[in-house]
Amino acid sequence: MSAETLATAAVLVACPQCHSLVRVPEARAAERPVCPRCKAQVLSGQPVALDAGAFAAHVERATLPVLVDFWAPWCGPCRMMAPVLDRTAGERATQLRVAKVNTDEQAQLAGRFGIRSIPTLILFREGRELARQSGAIDAATLSRWLDRALT
Repeated sequence: MSAETLATAAVLVACPQCHSLVRVPEARAAERPVCPRCKAQVLSGQPVALDAGAFAAHVERATLPVLVDFWAPWCGPCRMMAPVLDRTAGERATQLRVAKVNTDEQAQLAGRFGIRSIPTLILFREGRELARQSGAIDAATLSRWLDRALT
């Protein structure tokens, strides 16, 4: 196997606990890899809360796509989206990371991405925005949106 093939056969994933980058071979992603530093499960299938520092690790430096939910605790539609995002995180744990940014606590991040309404979902790959969706959507609509955006 060539060096180029080996490089493309793995993804960089930020650990949900310590936020260090972990190289995960794509063929072993379903085997519940753990972080070598803190021993946390790297692809846990749970949404990850992000602040500015963790955002850089998960969205800008990791190569696994990240679906970021910009939300606030007082927002009714945001609370309605939470179970849909929880389920998506579990079902697509090896395909993408689901992350949450509380816009009340992380106003600078919300401003950086021009968040004008919540919930707003932004799908990133290697730090680049692939797609954006504002407003609450159901699980089937979210799944179709992700499938289109990831192809």
